[in-house]
Amino acid sequence: MRSLLTIVLLVSTVAVLAGCESNESPAQATPAATRAACASPVDTGPLPEWARTGFSGDSSMPHVMGDRGDLVAAIFGYPLAVSRPEGPSNKILWVPKVQPTPGDLVIEAKLDGSDVSVTRRVQGGPGPSIIDLPKAGCWHLNLSWPGHTDTMGLVYG
Repeated sequence: MRSLLTIVLLVSTVAVLAGCESNESPAQATPAATRAACASPVDTGPLPEWARTGFSGDSSMPHVMGDRGDLVAAIFGYPLAVSRPEGPSNKILWVPKVQPTPGDLVIEAKLDGSDVSVTRRVQGGPGPSIIDLPKAGCWHLNLSWPGHTDTMGLVYG
């Protein structure tokens, strides 16, 4: 009986350690497979030509292109996080490909694999914002602003 208990404990320990193997910081502790499966890719190169207004020199920074290509999220607070020691500050500059008519950017966000959803509003349309979300994981965003829509997935650690 004792050897069976030893084997069970050994197998359990190996399983736990295998699940914990990571080179990520706690703020990035979302499994890599989840990020790859649900999030839009984060590009760290230069912003698209049409999104560089107001930038001088190299416009390389973390950014995510909307699935339709109509909006880019330039992420100043990368990686996005639910909490930070100094408080959350997930600054995102939303840049539309085509200048919209005046109106708000509405973000309907749903946490992957759950029934958690929230709505955020950027007054005055795409532009600078702080977008904090309540839980870590992959968020699917439906983005709408006057005359336009796009979608993307963002990971919050």
